[in-house]
Amino acid sequence: MTKESALEKTDLKSLTKEELTHFCEELGLQGFRSDQIFQWLYQKGVSDFDDMTNLSKDLRNKLKDIATINRIEAVQQQESSDGTIKFLFRLQDEEQDYKVEAVLIPDFFTDGAARRLTVCVSSQVGCVFGCTFCATGKMGLFRNLTHGEIVDQVQYINELAEEKYGKKITNIVYMGMGEPLHNYKAVINSASIISDPLSIELSPKRITVSTVGLTKQIKKLADNQEPFNLAISLHAATDEKRDKIMPINNSMNLESLEEAVRFYYKVTQRPITYEYLLFDNFNDSRRDARELSKIVKWAPSKVNIIMYNNVAGVELKRAREERLDNFMRELIQNDVRATVRRSRGDDIDAGCGQLAIREGAPKGKTMAKT
Repeated sequence: MTKESALEKTDLKSLTKEELTHFCEELGLQGFRSDQIFQWLYQKGVSDFDDMTNLSKDLRNKLKDIATINRIEAVQQQESSDGTIKFLFRLQDEEQDYKVEAVLIPDFFTDGAARRLTVCVSSQVGCVFGCTFCATGKMGLFRNLTHGEIVDQVQYINELAEEKYGKKITNIVYMGMGEPLHNYKAVINSASIISDPLSIELSPKRITVSTVGLTKQIKKLADNQEPFNLAISLHAATDEKRDKIMPINNSMNLESLEEAVRFYYKVTQRPITYEYLLFDNFNDSRRDARELSKIVKWAPSKVNIIMYNNVAGVELKRAREERLDNFMRELIQNDVRATVRRSRGDDIDAGCGQLAIREGAPKGKTMAKT
């Protein structure tokens, strides 16, 4: 087969469920065939048409001639002393050797059995938004992932979870490399596929999409009635401090974020989660906690206080325990519902803000000041 003819083939994982149905209709196939193919792709994770045993041999051969099934490749796996597992995946780019990372975060019962299995998934190669504390942001942005590449990460890790722990993954957070709502269509399509009964069938209530505060896309989530949870990476409770660490705040400040949050809750009636990295002597004072409590009152919400995983070359450091204690006391006094997320995967750079590919690659596009 020539290179030109191969390029003309349709990657079935580039199609949404509706597009796959239309693709099968154009082939003159009966309606149930698209569901069978979808199930093979996303529930059983096959990459070879010959494995689709409930399709006729003639149909399998026909699909081989006109379609492909691309799948990302797992090239490295590291396990932390706390059980966190980080994966390095290579994407199927012909001219570029792009890679992304994803993380499996297990939470155990006292007897050692897995209670929760959370996957932190990437949506972009790098990130354009240049948050000063984030290793991924230092890469810049190279490209978006397709919905198929996002689902592949989840599929691969789900298979490992079943093999290692005897149970499927229980939660997904779009908090890996990239800004999920900057790749809106692929993220929503991937989450829809993951929650489909013919796929992994994870409840939308167990899928959380994070954003640094893209207000237009937050409103779009509401207008489209997307059933997934929304988390906002806040990390500072005043414009003055947020401007210093998150370049996005210069164009989308807290006033515009408040408008989007109030709109989102008015339309969806779903609570919001704020992610708040605690930095020593920067955003961890009692006054900062009081400012945060004002933001929490925009709509029913909770706060995840995240103990920062220190990143090489970043001046900001993890808050000390006594400052965390005082911060939490102030939040409690202001009736804020907050939990503390302890660092996971520090020893393999798998924690929040640490995901990056450090192989001397050139910088991608960024809005950070150089």
